[in-house]
Amino acid sequence: MTSPFSLEGRVALVTGGAGGIGQAVALGLAQAGADVAVVVHSGTAETTGAGVERAGRRFLSVQADLAGPATVAPLVAEVEAGLGPIDILVNNAGIIRRQDAAEYPEEDWRAVLDVNLNAVWHLSQAVGRSMLARGRGKIINVASLLSFQGGVRVPAYAASKHAVAGLTKALANEWAARGVNVNAIAPGYIETGNTSALRADPERSRQILERIPAGRWGSPADLAGAAVFLASGASDYVHGHVLVVDGGWLAR
Repeated sequence: MTSPFSLEGRVALVTGGAGGIGQAVALGLAQAGADVAVVVHSGTAETTGAGVERAGRRFLSVQADLAGPATVAPLVAEVEAGLGPIDILVNNAGIIRRQDAAEYPEEDWRAVLDVNLNAVWHLSQAVGRSMLARGRGKIINVASLLSFQGGVRVPAYAASKHAVAGLTKALANEWAARGVNVNAIAPGYIETGNTSALRADPERSRQILERIPAGRWGSPADLAGAAVFLASGASDYVHGHVLVVDGGWLAR
C-alpha cells in the first residue's frame, strides 16, 4: 500500500535551496520520493544536489534573480525541460534587512518586498497556471512568525510575511476546487543566516529562548516534515492554512 506521504513521481521546485530551510526542505522532499529543482541566486547548490542524488532522485540547480519578474518564465521552462511539469512549488527564498523604521531605506524596502512577496506571487501565478490545467498541484509558501506579529526593526519583512499569509489564503480560495492546494509554513526562530544577528546577541538570544517552550532554536530540518505533509496526498483537504512550526512560541 502506498504511503499517503509518498512523493514518488512528483517534481518539486524549491527556491532558495542552496542552504538553510530550503536545503532541508529539498532533501526532505527527495527522501519522500520527489525529483527536485532548486533556485539559487548566487553560488552553487552542490551539497543539496548531493543529498538529493543520494536519495536516488534527479536534481537540477537553476541560477536566477527572483527579484525580477522577467526571470520567472525562463526559470519555469528550464525546470520543466530538465525534470518535467512542476507538481510541487515551495516559495522559500527570502531576505531580511534590519533598520529603525524612521530611517528605513527605500532600497531595502523594495528589495525585501521584491524577493519575499513579489517573487512568490509571480512564481505561484506561473506555476499555478500549469497546475490548474492538469487539475492538481501543491504550492507551499514560507511565511513567518512575523505573519502574525510585527517584530522590531524589520518593517519590510513583517509587511511581506503578513502579505504572504494573505496571498496564500487568496489563492487557496480560488484554486482549491480545481485541485491545487495552496498552504504555508510559518517557521519560528530557526538557525539560519537570517537569524545570525539575533543569535550573536547574547541578551536577545536569551530573551528568545526564554519564550520558546521547546527550549531551543529550531533547526532547518524541523521544517522538512511539515513540507512533506503539505506536498503529499496526506494534505489533500488542507487549503489556505498557515502551519506554524515554532517550538511553541505563539502558544506563550
